[in-house]
Amino acid sequence: MKALGYTQNGPIDGVGALRLIEVDHPQLGPRDLLVAVKGISVNPVDVKLRAVSAPEADFGILGYDAAGTVIGTGTEVTGYSIGDEVFYAGDVTRDGTNCEFHAVDERIVGRKPATLDFVESAGLPLTSITAWEMLFDSFRLTEGGGKGQSLLVVGGAGGVGSILIQLAKTLTNLTVIATASRPETEEWVRKMGADHVVNHHDDLAAQMESLGLVSTYVAALTATDQHWPAIVNLIAPRGHIALIDDPENLDISPAKPKALTISWEFMFTRSMFDTDDILVQRDLLNRVSEMIDTGTLQSTVTERAEALTVETLTDTKGAGF
Repeated sequence: MKALGYTQNGPIDGVGALRLIEVDHPQLGPRDLLVAVKGISVNPVDVKLRAVSAPEADFGILGYDAAGTVIGTGTEVTGYSIGDEVFYAGDVTRDGTNCEFHAVDERIVGRKPATLDFVESAGLPLTSITAWEMLFDSFRLTEGGGKGQSLLVVGGAGGVGSILIQLAKTLTNLTVIATASRPETEEWVRKMGADHVVNHHDDLAAQMESLGLVSTYVAALTATDQHWPAIVNLIAPRGHIALIDDPENLDISPAKPKALTISWEFMFTRSMFDTDDILVQRDLLNRVSEMIDTGTLQSTVTERAEALTVETLTDTKGAGF
């Protein structure tokens, strides 16, 4: 089968950064599905891994979002059958989805939304899982909870932020404040459902004060190190900050007087460590799929490329294929 991957880490235009080659079909484990991949998307994790991590074998296949059709099953698969249409975010410890056929553990796979095509469906899993886990695992909110409390989403116009705003407004009673710095991104986060918008290039604490709001929860999705002093300043005592990026230096000592909780969200943890609750990811993807089909959630895919090639993958900054 054809696969698109890399032989050497480094910049995107470096030697061996991206190659299209023929590789063997994947071998299935007992709980694996063999999926004919019909849509993938590009996420920051693809860029980060290719830039800094050399492939473990001679050739590394990236891609951590996919939608496709089940064409084979392992001996212990119980949740899916051949012909089922699925979507999922994969596992960073295994080959990625930038290939014709892909093996994935059925426990982290959801049923593709019926109202979306494969490409648009492939743009949802990683961001949806991240946002869902941040709300209900990191913040430990319950559906219908959060009344009288607020959530600040730093970087609200990104993929995770766009889903997080929708989930928070749909499944909780939180007041949602999102950051955006341009007219088009401000319009976007309002479309996603944000109650208020503040500019992350200006004084966040002052803007929150003008709204008369003190956030109990902060989702720090981008440039956390740059916004850290403001986040600690504006959050409520005993509040919770969850982040997904990788700040080089983060001094958490200013958080002590407020007894803040600080946590990382990493949606690959369950698959990496085969946690006891790994099936949570299947369940939440199925919920997301249902919410898409009922119109409760809307797709966040804004760019599409028609073919997965070295050229299109080099040019894209986050398209679906």
